[in-house]
Amino acid sequence: MPTDPASRPAIVVLCGSTRFWEQFTEAALYETAAGRIVLAPGCNLREPHALWSAPDRAARMKAMLDTLHLRKIDLADDVLVVNPGGYIGDSTRREIEYARSLGKEIRYTHPASDGSDRA
Repeated sequence: MPTDPASRPAIVVLCGSTRFWEQFTEAALYETAAGRIVLAPGCNLREPHALWSAPDRAARMKAMLDTLHLRKIDLADDVLVVNPGGYIGDSTRREIEYARSLGKEIRYTHPASDGSDRA
């Protein structure tokens, strides 16, 4: 049964460092409770796992996940940057720039310490 895109809930993608995994979970909870569809990183490469235990597998997985996250940004209506303490790393900065190039609205959980939260 097709739905009218105008009637679907907003889609938000969470961006930020996976060092803030717990804060991602909290942000997803609040965004879901607000009635939004949440897209977020599905893997935390900082945690050991057989899928990325070998360095060459980890490098391939990271490259694939980086590209996959850009596709999530493509699908989203807006972006929520999870950045406790204002931290924004290089990967997140690239995602923000990509989202801006698409005209996506960008929100932050905290003011960015590097000023990237300003248009």
